[in-house]
Order: sequence, then C-alpha cells, then structure tokens
Amino acid sequence: MIILSILSDSFLTMNNILNLLRQISINALIAFGMTFVILTAGIDLSVGSLLALGSALTAGMLTSGMDPMLAILIGLLIGLGLGAINGLIITKGKVAPFIATLATMTIFRGATLVFTNGKPVTGLSDSFSFQMIGKGYLLGIPFPVVIMLIIFLVLFFILRNTVFGRQVYAVGGNEEASTLSGIKADRVKIWVYALTGMLSVLAGIIMMSRLNSAQPTAGTSYELDAIAAVVIGGTSLMGGRGKILGTLIGALIIGVIDNGLNLLNVSSFYQQIVKGAVILLAVLLDRQSKKQ
Repeated sequence: MIILSILSDSFLTMNNILNLLRQISINALIAFGMTFVILTAGIDLSVGSLLALGSALTAGMLTSGMDPMLAILIGLLIGLGLGAINGLIITKGKVAPFIATLATMTIFRGATLVFTNGKPVTGLSDSFSFQMIGKGYLLGIPFPVVIMLIIFLVLFFILRNTVFGRQVYAVGGNEEASTLSGIKADRVKIWVYALTGMLSVLAGIIMMSRLNSAQPTAGTSYELDAIAAVVIGGTSLMGGRGKILGTLIGALIIGVIDNGLNLLNVSSFYQQIVKGAVILLAVLLDRQSKKQ
C-alpha cells in the first residue's frame, strides 16, 4: 500500500478507498462462504456460475413485476437450494468436491445462458430498496460494504461461538474422528455448501443492483478470486484450520492489488500474473509454516 500510495496520488483518496471497499464486497461475500467449505476440506468451483444463475433468476422475477424484496428473498433461497444440491452430490453421491462442483459449474452456467438466451436482463427495478443494495450509502459508507461487514460479524460469531462452527473445524480436521464422536459430517457439509450458494447469489444481487441488469457471463472466474482470498488469509486447503478474519484480509489484499494495478494502468494480462504469484507465495508460506 505504501508503494502504491507513492506511485499513484489517487490511491489514498477517500473516493478511491470507498470504491475499493465496494469492489471487494462481492469477492469477500463469496470468499466467506468458501472459507466454510475449505475448512471442511472441500472446494466449490461453482460459485461464479451460482452468482450468474441466481441473479438471472432474480432479475427474471423483477422484470415480471414481483416485489423487489420478495424476489431477492426467493433468489437467496434458490442459492441456498442450489448450494445444498452441491452438498448432496458430494456427501450422498460420494463425488469428490472438485469434480462435483466442476460439473455443476458448467450446468449452472449453461442454465443461465438458456434462461437469458445469452442476453443481459435489463430494466430491473427503480425501487429505492433495490437501488440501495448496490448503489446506496449508510452514514457515508457504501451499502454493499455494510452488508459485507454484517455478514462477516455473523459468520465470525458462528465459527467461534457455536456448535456448528466447532463441527465445521472438526469435520475438516479429521472427518472420521468427528463422525465417531457423533458429528453428522454429511449434514455439516451440506449446510456449508448451501451457505456458500446463498452468499454467492447475494453477491450477484449486489452486482445486479449496481448495474441495474443481470449479465449471463457474470461471475466468470470469481471462484479463483474467492479461493485466493481464503488461501491468502491463511486457511489451509487441507481443512480444519483457518479464520474468517483472514479471509477478509485476503479479500482486501486482492482488492488492493487489483485497484493499485488499475490506477497504474497495468495491463490486465500482467495483473493475472501478479495475482497468481501472490497466491503461490501464500501457499508456499502456508506450507512452510506447517513444517515449523
């Protein structure tokens, strides 16, 4: 950040900081859910496609004249249900998380293209509540950032202070031992994938509100940014170890890198190289810390 503030006069301005926070809120919400999945030693590659499908279906309800809040609620429940399907395939179908969510990633993306006919859904709603979600401010803070912080605090509490949070760590740390101790590992996994699905659709609704349209290609490659935020934040890909605070910091780091490189007019091609190098460095440091 110090280097970026020296190289660009715009980096530490209030407008840019608020814009940066607004931008990271979408990745952070997806990454919060991904943290739960990775803590159970899983992975979810379908989050970007879930975001697109959930927002497209919600947009369809809005354009049909449904009340915005009811459409959003149904959209979130759709995300919860689609995420639960991921969990059921993994637990009941005994399919590896990588393969299961790779397949549903393609299915959900295809369903989005079929539903939208490959075209953006526009002219959604002019209601204050819908516009507030993506474009509004609360006490000078962008409302998407407020949503992100509220979700963070809720999930932080769940992981630290609830039985479910301890079960998530236990399943990821040693699934066999957790099952022998009476934890229903399958149920825990289904819930974490369902949670991730719902948060992905919430991120999609925020994006949809900002743009006042739903794009069939929205969320492409977002799974990589979410996984990167979790890994950079110190959560082990082997499961059982990590904190959601680290994920928030990881999302901030990725957002700062993206924002800084954009301000410096660095080509998007080089940005991919830089982000990949940061992720690789984080994994190597994580492996090194385990050896110690």
